[in-house]
Amino acid sequence: MISRSFLPLAVAGAVGLGGLTLVAGPAEAARPERTVPVRLLTINDLHGNLEPPSGSSSRILDPNGPLVDVDGKLTGIVGGKYSIAGGAAFLAAHVKQRQDANTLLVAAGDLIGASPLISAAYHDEPTLEVLGQMGLAASSAGNHEFDEGYTELKRLMNGGCHPVDGCHPDSPWAGTDFDFLAANVVKERSGRYALPPYFIKRVNGVKVGFIGLVTATTPTIVSSGGIQGLKFTEEVAAANKVSRMLARAGVKAQVVLVHEGDQITPNQDPSACSVTPGAGSRIASGLDPQVDVVVSGHSHQAYICKATDPAGQPRVYTQGSSFGRVLTQIDFKVDRRSGDVVRSSVVAGNHVVTRDVTPDQPVGDTVTKWRARSEAIANKPVGKISADVGTGAAPSGETPLGDLIADSQLEATRTGGNAQIAFMNPGGVRAPLTFAGSPANEGDGVVTYGEAFTVQPFNNLTQVITLTGAQLKTVLEQQFVGGPNNQPFTRILQPSANFTYTYSKSAPWGSKVSNMKIDGVAVTDTQSIRVAVNNFLVGGGDAFAEFKNGTDLWSGPLDIDAFVAYLGGHSPVAPPATNRITVVD
Repeated sequence: MISRSFLPLAVAGAVGLGGLTLVAGPAEAARPERTVPVRLLTINDLHGNLEPPSGSSSRILDPNGPLVDVDGKLTGIVGGKYSIAGGAAFLAAHVKQRQDANTLLVAAGDLIGASPLISAAYHDEPTLEVLGQMGLAASSAGNHEFDEGYTELKRLMNGGCHPVDGCHPDSPWAGTDFDFLAANVVKERSGRYALPPYFIKRVNGVKVGFIGLVTATTPTIVSSGGIQGLKFTEEVAAANKVSRMLARAGVKAQVVLVHEGDQITPNQDPSACSVTPGAGSRIASGLDPQVDVVVSGHSHQAYICKATDPAGQPRVYTQGSSFGRVLTQIDFKVDRRSGDVVRSSVVAGNHVVTRDVTPDQPVGDTVTKWRARSEAIANKPVGKISADVGTGAAPSGETPLGDLIADSQLEATRTGGNAQIAFMNPGGVRAPLTFAGSPANEGDGVVTYGEAFTVQPFNNLTQVITLTGAQLKTVLEQQFVGGPNNQPFTRILQPSANFTYTYSKSAPWGSKVSNMKIDGVAVTDTQSIRVAVNNFLVGGGDAFAEFKNGTDLWSGPLDIDAFVAYLGGHSPVAPPATNRITVVD
């Protein structure tokens, strides 16, 4: 463990200069000899992708790319150039190529969670080991850092053995040499920060402060049980509080690492600014003028933009795609006298992590070590499919794989939980099952544990609750925009085969759902129904607030175990028809 540059707020606030120094002013007029260079290299949303990602997860538009999309099917642009990118050893090589004595590597969250089996099988300790080898200095927390709960996140940071699965294979896990930062996560009872809110590092003789933020929507997209007792506050106000404190302590060069971002116009140069203003732009524009640079994540997009701060000054705002495919480089100068960033000196660019470089040997060796440990688990056959089981949605919003998972969870919870129907949240289905599969199964429809895990990497519990028919209708209404649950966009729950219903595209919220049936029998408002869902939905995840009103909770196996058992018990599994939901105008 290294000593981290985080002081308690009361201490840091007491040693400051008092008052707030804005970016505009003397720093802008700094003479060259009064400034020193600083370079930031940034990543986001790695999601434990230690091995080079494959398929669509490996491709990225690249003006300098060696490959050409001749028909527009891969990148969306006929004739568009692209590269195959990513892989931890290649990422480490690109970092080394671009770093000098003035460089810090920092990140904007979701480095772990929803990870491939090579990392997830060991609770993402492999990814954190690799990031330590790369010299990561700090990262904001992302929502996926909370996938296994706050207590587990603290264990990963501080060290120790997993409470269920035991110790790291080499020795007890030593913890990270960096912190996950979150200025907008506090403990409900005390109001104290749950994670360090900032990190200060002296670079080239000047102090640079990093403020971490996680999306305030985290409680709606992670399992509630893991974050009990925590409060996720609005991002801008939380960051501005810390920014003012840092300024009083003499830390005028400030960078916000925020796990929130914007969507973009598809198929753009990674360094273009093609964002559709959303939560990320709101934060980038609203932060205190003392903040000089905003590094974002969460939306898995690549962009280099400039937002206008409240003082009317331009402020660089970036994001670097996902899965280690892009490395963002940000260069700026800091005035020695004021300690502030010369805002006009900030230059940023996104650089594709191509695979035409020699991979970093130490990181490559670490990845090889963890691959060998996970292969026996990953390559174990668990069942067969008769054809591709995809994630493409029918007009109703159903997908073959989502329906199949719902069927598996119903089967796993009938005995013990007395489940009558089941639902799967669409966002929890992370990849399709293909008949060709991985090289390990020789393209004969065999599904390996690793492939099944890639579909469902969250290790959620299957659970059963009792809802009335009226409550069940409310749940289904909550799939749509316009209700008091503030669903941001339509999310169609994937139903088990024995549950059917109709929804109207034109009917108002509250009257969209009708004709609900279980095993062909109409559902009444007053009947009690045992409903199987995962613990994420039971906690109200994805804005399905009505699930929280369920009663008689029963917990069953992990979702991945239910899925694996179903594949093994029904092989070969055929793609189910997506005919469980009827849509009318």
